[in-house]
Amino acid sequence: MTQPLFSDGLKHSHKFDEGNPLAEKSTLRVAVLTAVMMVVEIAGGWYYNSMALLADGWHMSSHAVALGLSLLAYICARKFAHDPRFSLGTWKIEVLGGYTSAIFLVMVAGLMVFQSVERLIAPSPIHYDQAIVIAIVGLLVNLVSAWLLKDGHHHDHGHHHHDHAHGHGDHGHHDLNLRSAYLHVLADAATSVLAIIALFGGKLWGISWLDPVMGLVGAVLVSVWAYGLLRDTGRVLLDAEMNAPVVDEIREVIAASPVKARLDDLHVWRVGKDKYACILSLATDNAVSPEYFKKQLSVHEELVHISVEINAIDG
Repeated sequence: MTQPLFSDGLKHSHKFDEGNPLAEKSTLRVAVLTAVMMVVEIAGGWYYNSMALLADGWHMSSHAVALGLSLLAYICARKFAHDPRFSLGTWKIEVLGGYTSAIFLVMVAGLMVFQSVERLIAPSPIHYDQAIVIAIVGLLVNLVSAWLLKDGHHHDHGHHHHDHAHGHGDHGHHDLNLRSAYLHVLADAATSVLAIIALFGGKLWGISWLDPVMGLVGAVLVSVWAYGLLRDTGRVLLDAEMNAPVVDEIREVIAASPVKARLDDLHVWRVGKDKYACILSLATDNAVSPEYFKKQLSVHEELVHISVEINAIDG
């Protein structure tokens, strides 16, 4: 039996992602700002009896945890960047942090639903003026946080421009950790707007039931965001990305190659923000080395680790 030819190597350094200093700094600032505002909103919502404000505070607490996890992920990614135990880099630490954050979000959404229903069944008076002031301050904090994270996101975009020559999927958002935090801040801002609408509705028109109803709407927003994060991070953690555009690109390269080869096996998984590793098993009756196909596949810059096995087809 003919022994297969095998080539395994990295297109670049095996440490694909070593943290993002600018994003880490921005995340730290936003985490501190958010934690302070979270305490103010939860305390204010409880003291002034506003479910919408309390829901926004709980949502902000989930945001504070998510930012804390993002910050921890950056620190760990930087600290263990050169640790030989992480053979393909430390990027998945931040993905694991996002997944954990999403589970926490589901729990928070459940608590928000419980408290909102409780207030619908047994309503109690709300101190609207004080609650409105706190809600507006919360919205301003969310907008400032979004601006801080957006600034870091744009710098990251420029710094890693060479990594997305093909622009597939989410390549415009290189830092999944930073992008998740940014989207979470926007969701927080939306919840703050709902709280303000509910409080003004109760103050001006006496629609007291609008406050717990907006709490329910906020819970739905949190659940939707949690589902999206669970789906995206779970796909990466489980290596369930064989539907990524790069997979079709690999098949197209092999099919269009002047040296005809049959693709018997293919495995593709993500090892960085927009970076993938792949293992191919090819069968051909041509005398060709694995390096030939690796060179053809290397035109796709998102492929940073390419392993090729070639088996001869016995005539």
